[in-house]
Amino acid sequence: MAIMSSRLIRHQFCIEELRKLGAKVISIQGIMFYVKFKIKNTKLSYMYHIKTDNTYYLERIKPYFMTIGDFNSEEDIIDIIKIDLEQFKNAMNSKNFNDFIEVDKSLTKLVRYFEDLFLYYNVSKDDINTVQEEVNHLLEKIVDIKEKSQRIYHKKDPDVLK
Repeated sequence: MAIMSSRLIRHQFCIEELRKLGAKVISIQGIMFYVKFKIKNTKLSYMYHIKTDNTYYLERIKPYFMTIGDFNSEEDIIDIIKIDLEQFKNAMNSKNFNDFIEVDKSLTKLVRYFEDLFLYYNVSKDDINTVQEEVNHLLEKIVDIKEKSQRIYHKKDPDVLK
């Protein structure tokens, strides 16, 4: 008779929780998990894995890439995915949803451009300063927009934009 470890039992429970939410869960060698949802016409997917210190690392893969962070348990991962899923379902009601996704993809592209610029070219200090000024301006603009916008989700506070 096989004896299951408590971690494996908890893991199976978490996988079932995700499936109840409508996810397809793909295990990759038992240490990495790909979690896929399809809501309306939008694909939401996540990747998480067990780290060597038995903590978990979570990323959102679709509709755009976002590092979500490190967590102490798989249950914490499930809780965060539930919140994220709920927030996306709510955001999908916005007439600006597709525009938001496109802006986020452009920001991701911007980060990749900047990395290539840094890694492949000898960029002057003045040019770096120019880019930094533009980034600072954009960050300030986002805070300004937040201040004049109505908050629509209250079950969890924002992680960064406070």
